[in-house]
Amino acid sequence: MQHNEFEALVKTLCEAENLPQALEVLKSQEDNEISEAANSLVGQFALAEVEGEQRIFHVTIQENEQGEQEEFVEHVMNEGDDVIKFVAWFFDAMFEVKQKDTYTAAGKTYKQPKRS
Repeated sequence: MQHNEFEALVKTLCEAENLPQALEVLKSQEDNEISEAANSLVGQFALAEVEGEQRIFHVTIQENEQGEQEEFVEHVMNEGDDVIKFVAWFFDAMFEVKQKDTYTAAGKTYKQPKRS
């Protein structure tokens, strides 16, 4: 994918109202790698209230070193956050594109998450 095509896709995705809409746009892409990556994520998101916030998590089941099934949970964004958070997470998780680069393509400023 050319950089200008990536920028155009990121900007289109940022027009989506929420994560499910952005995921639908990704699933319908002509680029097979992107659509396959998006389809592989279907059914892997969960919404949970944590510390009074509605948080969206990516949930996967993987086998640990002992051969047991183990659930892995990663916070992606909060309900109502700008969808750029999901878009940046998607390209980072699936294609190793730095989140800062995705924000730049969208014309937005990336803020490093605070360490706890």
